[in-house]
Amino acid sequence: MKKDIIKPIKRLSFRDEVYQTLKKSIITLELHPEERLNDKKLAEKFGISRTPVREALKRLEDEGLVESLPGSSTRVAPLKLEEAKHAFTVVAALHALAARLACPLLKETDIEKLEFSNKTLRLAIEKGDVIKAVETDGTFHKVFLDVAGNPEIVFALERSVPKIQRLEISQFTTLKGLNSVEQHKQIISACKNREYEIIVRLVEENWLSLGELLTQQADPR
Repeated sequence: MKKDIIKPIKRLSFRDEVYQTLKKSIITLELHPEERLNDKKLAEKFGISRTPVREALKRLEDEGLVESLPGSSTRVAPLKLEEAKHAFTVVAALHALAARLACPLLKETDIEKLEFSNKTLRLAIEKGDVIKAVETDGTFHKVFLDVAGNPEIVFALERSVPKIQRLEISQFTTLKGLNSVEQHKQIISACKNREYEIIVRLVEENWLSLGELLTQQADPR
């Protein structure tokens, strides 16, 4: 049974709250690909006027998660395999760049965060919690982003990562998840040994290999 995660909003930042809620619902497939979105009905569920909802939908459309159709109707963007392939290439390169910037700055506490995230990822996979697994995988790579401290990389990733996460959730299998866990272990080992070039290569390969697995499975040919 579909959960009703859209509830009345009590905060003042209606537009941002609506945006974040709808974005998460789209990424986690709570709102299905190609599902119609009615701003009036959404506003009623949120308990607010239609203006913040329209503004949030426009922002999501700019990010490629929502699309407008002829006749003034709006829907969740369908999963686009070719778009996801391109996104994986960009995301892999950006995360590799973040790792390169972060490598000389990594502290023991950062490596501990990587280890904890990877253990949490394995547990989520073993429990079959796909949403938790995808979120925790993001937490692992966020360590490098935080240490790198480059907001432009984060800004660029915010547009591409949701497209990847939707495909990842739709095509999730335990095997692919455990592959990531093992690859993360190699990254952590390289971090401990301060093997900077190896870290960068492994981080990029981690994303590219995941992209190859997901897009191959999703491709009907």
